[in-house]
Amino acid sequence: MHFSLLEPLPPALAGALTELRGQLAALNPVVVAYSGGVDSALVAAIALEQCGQGALAITGVSPALAPHLRQEARIQAGWLGIRHREIPTSELADPAYASNPEQRCYACKRELHRLLAPIAAAARGASVVDGVNADDLGDHRPGIRAAREFGVRSPLAAVGLTKAEVRQLSRALGLPWWDKPAQPCLASRFAYGEPITAERLQRVAAAEAWLLAAGWAQVRVRCQGQTARIELPAEQLERALGRWAQSEPRQALVAAFLALGFTAVGLDLEGLVSGKLNRELAASPLPALSGSGQQ
Repeated sequence: MHFSLLEPLPPALAGALTELRGQLAALNPVVVAYSGGVDSALVAAIALEQCGQGALAITGVSPALAPHLRQEARIQAGWLGIRHREIPTSELADPAYASNPEQRCYACKRELHRLLAPIAAAARGASVVDGVNADDLGDHRPGIRAAREFGVRSPLAAVGLTKAEVRQLSRALGLPWWDKPAQPCLASRFAYGEPITAERLQRVAAAEAWLLAAGWAQVRVRCQGQTARIELPAEQLERALGRWAQSEPRQALVAAFLALGFTAVGLDLEGLVSGKLNRELAASPLPALSGSGQQ
């Protein structure tokens, strides 16, 4: 398989694609830590192109992965034709994750890569690669430290590809999910220090699924105690305010959320801001660490 360009690329981006292909070809065989997001899907696509049957995509499955994202990951892997496996992860059993400290993502990725390491070793000593991009290196992402401790490679970051460039490249290569919204794991809906349980994760997943089914394409449901706070992109706030000012749609929303176990529901008037819950870290700066999931 070879992905042909459907549109021209700027010289620098074309060079980065050539370099990305070379890096993955040199690593053959590879195991891709594959979430189904735009970044790891691009790595999976180029890994398949360069390594063929030497490429294996693996998705870690736990209550923190929304069911619709799990299904999308399956569909995308099938579209690509890459070998794909799902493995259960048990980060919720680790207090370093379930207590939701500031380094929660480190515990999550440590669990994932603990499981990927023997799979890679059994696959002819495959290298494990992930979808970390150059932008991620400047964010609070403790999971990157866990990945590095296990020797995981980040080819997108290595060739300097930003998130916007990953999308541009994915579109040029004809990957139909190039504009898929970022979807951090469901644990990111809880403020640091709020305990995370399977029940709470499933409640958030069900609330977001309800909103998606109601036609809101990009959404977060932040969980503050028993209160749900809905975040929508700022450009959709006027529509949301108008709709939920009407009695029937508002009552349907409130009834659905109360039935899920929330005691109150509100709309965040600032809108959806990726990384919003990391603001609290500014008051007590952490040592410089790289890592995994946006809040």
